[in-house]
Amino acid sequence: MPPAPRRRNTAPPREELLAAAMATIAERGLDGLTMAGLGREVGMSSGHLLYYFRTKDELLLQTLEWSEGRLGAERRALLSGRTAVRERLDAYIGLYLPDGDHDPHWTLWLEVWNRSRNADDDARARQAAIEGAWHRDLVALLAEGTSCGEFRTVDAERFATRLRALLDGFSVHVAVGIPGMGREQALVRVGEFIDDSLTAAERTGGPGTRRTKRT
Repeated sequence: MPPAPRRRNTAPPREELLAAAMATIAERGLDGLTMAGLGREVGMSSGHLLYYFRTKDELLLQTLEWSEGRLGAERRALLSGRTAVRERLDAYIGLYLPDGDHDPHWTLWLEVWNRSRNADDDARARQAAIEGAWHRDLVALLAEGTSCGEFRTVDAERFATRLRALLDGFSVHVAVGIPGMGREQALVRVGEFIDDSLTAAERTGGPGTRRTKRT
């Protein structure tokens, strides 16, 4: 009989725990993520994990923060490039939208959103911090596009709020697998919105013309 696997004497690094939690969500969905199952993955008891995270809600939120940290690094690298602002905006949108239905990051996001109705102030502030990072980067990108003349003149803060609402709506449809709305369709629809709202030529004043309203 092979020897029983030896249990760890110390807790694994926090990142290893969170990576294992995300891998479980990717492979088996949220229903497959349990304290007992995660404990078996990393060689810890479920009781030890509960001591470490306190609740499953805290485990989910920390896993989301870990995943967002990785996405944030990728987003900053994309946005710091020297390409045209529209190319970087397209890259931002591509990173924001889910890869497809059951995207593990968006599966986790939707669950955390759902649980946030009963979350405490600290948890809600941490969720707001995640949202705020995406928002600030988008505002800066829109302001840059306007200042260099690549985009029409818009209120960057207001437009970013509208664009993220559009992205969230399409993202939910993609993540849950709404028929007829996959990732590629969402990219096309958002691209059309950008073309119509930001990069369509502004009409100049003159006889028989009127200036396009600010977005």
